[in-house]
Amino acid sequence: MAPTKQKALLIPEKLADFIVGERAVPTPGPGFVLVKIIAAALNPVDNYIQKFGVFAPDYPAVVGSDGAGIVEAVGEGVTNLQVGDKVVYQCHWVADRSTFQQYGLADAARIAKIPDNLSFEEAATIPLGLGTAAMGMYAKKSARGGAELYPPWEEDGIGKYSGQAILVTGGSSSVGQFAIQLAKLSGFGPIITTASPRNEAYCKAAGATHVIDYNTVPYAELPAAVRAITGGPVPFVYDAISSSESQKASWEILAPGGSVVITLTPEVGKPGAEAEDGKRTVWVFGLVHQEENQEVGGRMYAKLTEFMATGALKPNKVELVPNGLAGIPAALDRLFAGKVSGVKLVAHPQENV
Repeated sequence: MAPTKQKALLIPEKLADFIVGERAVPTPGPGFVLVKIIAAALNPVDNYIQKFGVFAPDYPAVVGSDGAGIVEAVGEGVTNLQVGDKVVYQCHWVADRSTFQQYGLADAARIAKIPDNLSFEEAATIPLGLGTAAMGMYAKKSARGGAELYPPWEEDGIGKYSGQAILVTGGSSSVGQFAIQLAKLSGFGPIITTASPRNEAYCKAAGATHVIDYNTVPYAELPAAVRAITGGPVPFVYDAISSSESQKASWEILAPGGSVVITLTPEVGKPGAEAEDGKRTVWVFGLVHQEENQEVGGRMYAKLTEFMATGALKPNKVELVPNGLAGIPAALDRLFAGKVSGVKLVAHPQENV
């Protein structure tokens, strides 16, 4: 049985520094489960919530977007899970559902059991990166939706886009890694990405066929480098970098009628609308619990355990954060400063508390 109190990494008030404090352990209502959080991955959005005061609905706030752990209690109506199941899930930025704490609530409609071939730490690297990649590619078209490609977890979805080229910028990032893996499942080819030479093997292991070194090929020269591989424009681009320069290059590379997914504020095209030549910008919102993403997110999670078990979807490389919850703020500072590459930082909320 779970305790009534727990340790959590708190933001006491808007824009305040993180502190390790205490809060109540929530009780799962209908459709939810309570998870003892064994591993929680760190993401840039965790920094933005603390530093810029976005997304958190109230304070004290708890953040943390990715969690893996053990089901401790099951709410009314939950039939797909039971106490003791090992699970992985994405949070909702509500304090009771966030993962920088010892126990949190998870929506049973969008959760996956962890197969035996993955550790809690590996599984924790998956949810937000996968959700952002998948929602951008397969969610329904809207101003903050997706490109509405046909998903590989649906019947006849594997290999659906065989022979169509794709560019993924930032292939060694968490989102880039999953965009490459999903592109491979969807049959895209060639799969072109940008990365440093030290991350080339990492990108190719995910499914990239061509890795362009961004140190020697600046974004201004990327369209020519891509055309040298494809012979022409590319029908789909996932810009996991989304800098001003990468967006301009991605838009130039994009074929008429194609879609480019942007993870940050778009500077090309108009989200939700088509340009005169049919090009379209998708400004992705990678939360699978968002109302417009719930259906596609649920169908993806229903297939996720199988994809993880077979290796069709692989986790990111893991770098462990020491000192449990207390070690997270310094690690987030590293992430915010751009000093993390080719790995996912993962903390243990149960450690040193």
